[in-house]
Amino acid sequence: MSDTTKMEATNEFCFLYSTYPNADAALTAARLVIDKNLAACVNIYPPMKSVYMWEGKRDETSEVGTFIKTRRSLVDAAVRELWAVHPYSVPCFVVLPIESGSADYLSWVRAQTEPKVTV
Repeated sequence: MSDTTKMEATNEFCFLYSTYPNADAALTAARLVIDKNLAACVNIYPPMKSVYMWEGKRDETSEVGTFIKTRRSLVDAAVRELWAVHPYSVPCFVVLPIESGSADYLSWVRAQTEPKVTV
């Protein structure tokens, strides 16, 4: 493999998955974690149908899913920020491991999630 296709094993990164009631709420959350360097990228997926039990009855709603690409070490800080603006009383926050990825991409994720330097 060339350097551009080299894969890197890692446990440094993860996806933080969450759902939102609409694209506007998801975009607000995405901008928040990107602007604070708590994530490198947020993928916002189009509406999906969610079926679940809530307060003793089955509910079916349209939701928007997000995959937030971040470092494991930033998950708690990201969740704190996201919880503060999340419209749900019980938001979904689930961490999914990333076992490996392209070395160039993971290097970019590292650079995007470095703490901001203030002068």
